[in-house]
Amino acid sequence: MAQVEKRGGLLRKSSASKKPLKEKVVLMYDEIFMTEDPSKCSPRFWEELFLMKVNLEYLEGKLESLDGEELMKIKDNINCLFQHCIQALGEEHPIRVVNALQNSFSSLQTLCALIRGVHQKNKSTSGFDIINMLMGFDKAELCMKNLMESLDSLLCAEGSESLKSLCLKLLLCLVTVTDNISQNTILEYVMINSIFEAILQILSHPPSRREHGYDAVVLLALLVNYRKYESVNPYIVKLSIVDDEATLNGMGLVIAQALSEYNRQYKDKEEEHQSGFFSALTNMVGSMFIADAHEKISVQTNEAILLALYEAVHLNRNFITVLAQSHPEMGLVTTPVSPAPTTPATPLGTTPPSSDVISSVELPLDADVQTSNLLITFLKYSSIVMQDTKDEHRLHSGKLCLIILTCIAEDQYANAFLHDDNMNFRVNLHRMPMRHRKKAADKNLPCRPLVCAVLDLMVEFIVTHMMKEFPMDLYVRCIQVVHKLLCYQKKCRVRLHYTWRELWSVLRLSTNAGQWKEAASKVTHALVNIRAIINHFNPKIESYAAVNHISQLSEEQVLEVVRANYDTLTLKLQDGLDQYERYSEQHKEAAFFKELVRSISTNVRRNLAFHTLSQEVLLKEFSTIS
Repeated sequence: MAQVEKRGGLLRKSSASKKPLKEKVVLMYDEIFMTEDPSKCSPRFWEELFLMKVNLEYLEGKLESLDGEELMKIKDNINCLFQHCIQALGEEHPIRVVNALQNSFSSLQTLCALIRGVHQKNKSTSGFDIINMLMGFDKAELCMKNLMESLDSLLCAEGSESLKSLCLKLLLCLVTVTDNISQNTILEYVMINSIFEAILQILSHPPSRREHGYDAVVLLALLVNYRKYESVNPYIVKLSIVDDEATLNGMGLVIAQALSEYNRQYKDKEEEHQSGFFSALTNMVGSMFIADAHEKISVQTNEAILLALYEAVHLNRNFITVLAQSHPEMGLVTTPVSPAPTTPATPLGTTPPSSDVISSVELPLDADVQTSNLLITFLKYSSIVMQDTKDEHRLHSGKLCLIILTCIAEDQYANAFLHDDNMNFRVNLHRMPMRHRKKAADKNLPCRPLVCAVLDLMVEFIVTHMMKEFPMDLYVRCIQVVHKLLCYQKKCRVRLHYTWRELWSVLRLSTNAGQWKEAASKVTHALVNIRAIINHFNPKIESYAAVNHISQLSEEQVLEVVRANYDTLTLKLQDGLDQYERYSEQHKEAAFFKELVRSISTNVRRNLAFHTLSQEVLLKEFSTIS
């Protein structure tokens, strides 16, 4: 008997004399792409279609093969298919539960294929044209209401995780159907028929969060950015008032794991380079190529999850508490992880970490394991991203990291735990390889309040970016973060044990010359009090050492000299140094976020994978549930 080979919807017999046969579902697709209504000759056509295994490859290929005019000719059938998908999705079969699952699965996959296919043909048009092509203007409101209600029910119900995953992917597909999500008119229906509570339920429920947390967080971040400056966005309003601890902690865990996964990948690549041939070669020639080596170990940034962190910090003051929630140091806790399938590289890190890795975050604390929190994980991530700002994506990530730190530095509660002497951590920031300094050993890191790590990060950026093409925007943001922290310390009379000399040194070095010489001279002129202090005390200290025949004074001796001569110090009174302009996204950062969200949206759409979900997995889930 001749063997049958399946390829692209065709059943090919091994005998060359036989004409290839098509799968039944492919024949049904072909009928839909005719101008006639396929249900005229076969009343049970739509019911039978959703009991078939979806052939995404063929359906998307068929849509892609049509030009705009040909697609318009079958618009009625496309509308009909879209509406029957929604109808099948909402149907309940109390007796034939397997059929209900099958219908829902097929409907969701078909909807994803339709939305992606129609988008490919309408790239240059508005969301209105896509709505008309998919469902027709006259039925759009009812269609979308029914669709959103069905998706909400599936996401909130106990049951198939595969269906929930497909629901989230369909929603991501809907949200990213246009490059500029604010021009995606379909989202008006998503605003009216909110799924916000369903997203929160996923984040607050550990099993659902492990499976779907990443997609849920990215979806929420994108929905929050729909027309955020032009109209009232209900997702912004609702996110700003969330106060449920389990939900906020769940969101924080998802973000922390994604950032931690990035940090782990970077560390693995760094160790790989240090132990390889290239490392041996650079050591032989005195690290001449150390900058090139650094560029080679860069890891793709994750701007989607960073945007989610920004929106949570910026919009919800209750989320600030999540930044300090302790959990085991990710990467020290090891669990067996099954090999993950190879996925294409994603420019903005839109691929979620595996569920096995996410589950390790929620292990109980161990006294022998170094504890961490979301803020520490974020600071480590920032220290990697901000090393190299020549790449556009890393530049945007670095800028967003500094904006997040700006929001944190302005928050009263955040400052309270940043400066808390009872919350001390070892924060191992990544440092750019430089010829004139050695890499600090991890074991030598002191335990300090978290504000010290923030200041270290700012100093590290400034000292490693003294270049001709001076990144003035990022540099100013670093200074603003430092200024806001100093304002809090003055206001609350906090005396921080920190090596300030490094900070003053980099500020002095950055005011020498270069592209921004005029701005640098203004800063230098403003340091009149710093110069007055140095000029006043240096001679006194030298005189004290000479009189007492001491080559090197101790800290106590220097302090004695300062106290004895403090009354004769004359400083210029400067008003308003403890005042600053608060961060405002709409007035200063709107253009940046518009381009950032466009870039994230494009990459989310490009990397959505529907082929990884199979009906066999669905049936296996059903047997487990039943």
